[in-house]
Parts: sequence; C-alpha cells; structure tokens
Amino acid sequence: MGFSPSEFLVRELRRQRCAAGLTQDALGERVHYSNTHVSAVETGTKQPRPEYLKAVDEALQTGGLFIHLWEELVRDSGAPVWLREWIEVEREARTLRWYEQSWVPGLLQTEAYARATMAGELFPPDEIDRLVQARLARQELLNGPRPPLLVAVLDEQVLIRPTGPGQDFMPEQVAHLLACAELPHIQVHVVPAEVGMNPGLGGQFIIAELRDGSRVAHADNQLSVQITNEAEHIATLDARWERIRGDALTRQHSLELIRKAATAWT
Repeated sequence: MGFSPSEFLVRELRRQRCAAGLTQDALGERVHYSNTHVSAVETGTKQPRPEYLKAVDEALQTGGLFIHLWEELVRDSGAPVWLREWIEVEREARTLRWYEQSWVPGLLQTEAYARATMAGELFPPDEIDRLVQARLARQELLNGPRPPLLVAVLDEQVLIRPTGPGQDFMPEQVAHLLACAELPHIQVHVVPAEVGMNPGLGGQFIIAELRDGSRVAHADNQLSVQITNEAEHIATLDARWERIRGDALTRQHSLELIRKAATAWT
C-alpha cells in the first residue's frame, strides 16, 4: 500500500520519535510544543509546519531530515499540478507585482480566509484541506532569508465585501493584511472605490522579476491559467499595471484605509 508524501512524513516523525525512546509528552517538552500539538501532527489532523519540523530535527539530531523531506516531497504536493510551475517562479522571484480585484493575494491570506475562498467550489473536505495547506506553504517564501519584494494592488472591494451568515474571518484577515503591509518587503496599495471603472476589472495578474533579470507573468480566469514569459504578453501586463497602480492610493494612504476597514470589521 502506497503513502502520500504527507503520510510518509508523519510516519517517519512517529518512527524517529519512538526510536529515540521518547513519548509525545517528552518530545513536546524538548521542542517547546504541547503534547496535543505533537499528537495532532502524528495522527495527521494537523499539518506539520517548517518551524515545528526544524525543532524536531534539532531535538532528535536528525541532520535536517524532516525539513528536507518537507521541502523535497511535501511542500508542493498539495498544490494543483498546473500551479507547481508558478510556485517555482515565486521562489526565484526578486520582485512580485500582484494585482487582485476579487481576493486578498494568496501569499497574504489567513487559513480561514483561504478556506472561505474555496467554500463555493463543492470540494470534498479533504481536498479543501490539501489545497489550503498548499497555499499556506507558499507563504514561507516571505519569511525566508531573501524574501522577494511583494507589491500588491487590491481593489477596495476586497476589504469590504460582505461575508456570508456566520462567517467571521474578515477581522482576522484584514488585521493580518495590515501586519504584512507594514513589513519592509511588502507593499500594499488600494484602488479606492471612487475610481469606478478601471483597467484592473479585467482580472487578476502577477508579474515576477526573477533574480537573473528575466520576467514571467501569471494570469487566470474562470477556465484557465496562463503562465508566460513572452515579451508581448509581459509588455501588455506592464502597461496595465502602470495604469492600475496610477489609480491606487499611496502606500501610507492605503495603510490608513486598511486600518479603517479593520476597525469596521470589529
């Protein structure tokens, strides 16, 4: 019987702990996580995060085994096949210019918000879990030693769009967006509602500049995703970016608008 990459990692975590003669409580004390957290990871009910795996590697002196397994086998395994090419582009990017008219960019989403964006897709629960964890794993690049400069431009509707009954994820999401936007390598600009019709309403896109100076773009719609490095496509999106960015507020004024939205959601 075969195992998924995530299942293999979990089995190896259990095996190495037992081989070291440690209970879940004892391992939890060594890595400064609760025994409940250790148990949840080892039973597969909680996805192991890189910081946890690094702590276990140090505690069990594995030489970085678990973080290596996560990076090589697990990190991208939950992402759709078509997205994996773009994930590699993100990791090589020096700059990401990201426009969104409908959602908070995936790299800046909370878990609850990411889950809500998939609620209407009628995915089975395990598929939603897999996709959400894959999206959250992508965010690790913003916490690395050489994070890209992320410049995100959002339509104001992203901040104020009503949620469904009983859904209360927006206060956390807007607060998280604000915290991210205050970091030196993340800039968030908002296109205010009074701008009205604008070029951004044509859809989401991202332009990545890689560390070798080349550029790759990503754009999607209801039916397909396009990843391209063709000069003509990049030039078209460049021009559209400049027009949209020209309609957006300054970074400081955008932060003030996000703070206002955060207050409105509380």
